[in-house]
Amino acid sequence: MEIAENAALVVVDVQKGFEEEFWGKRNNPAAEENIAALIDLWQETGRPVVFVRHDSPEGSRSPLRKGYVGNDFKDFVEERRGKGGGRELLVTKKVNSAFYGEPSLDRWLTGEDVAQIVIVGIQTNMCNETTARMGGNLGYEVVFPLDAMHTFDLAGPFGWSQSADELTRATAVSLHGGRFAQVVTTKEVLKGASAGAR
Repeated sequence: MEIAENAALVVVDVQKGFEEEFWGKRNNPAAEENIAALIDLWQETGRPVVFVRHDSPEGSRSPLRKGYVGNDFKDFVEERRGKGGGRELLVTKKVNSAFYGEPSLDRWLTGEDVAQIVIVGIQTNMCNETTARMGGNLGYEVVFPLDAMHTFDLAGPFGWSQSADELTRATAVSLHGGRFAQVVTTKEVLKGASAGAR
């Protein structure tokens, strides 16, 4: 697959609060390793990287609340911030879509003449999927490496529940089949980004 020379890597909510039992059982233990590999290659090739942080309101029960250690990026992400040769942006948000954060992700990408975005992070079927859908609606070419993210088991209405793996498959089918995004693997993105580097 082709990865543009100025494709932006959007790293969504890779925060310490997601390590807490609050969320339940997760999937894809390889997610962090794959996210790190993508950040490293983006920084080595001078491509733009966007770090997105979810700031839940202070006083809430969320492990992602402001002022709590869970709001911090995981160490492997924090230690990579500011280390690349390309442009970097920090977006903070209070809702699912990174496009509804501050500063405006859409305005920044437009200003950088970015047409292709690669979304990784947490959670697959929540903030990642919402950001991908909105990105597709806004006209971006969205690449979604499914093994560079994870989610958690979830209970829904009518006594229904789905495992993290089932939710991941549903997200992949909806995004790819609905043409919101191209769902791929980390290996495919790394290969395409290496080939497309200057």
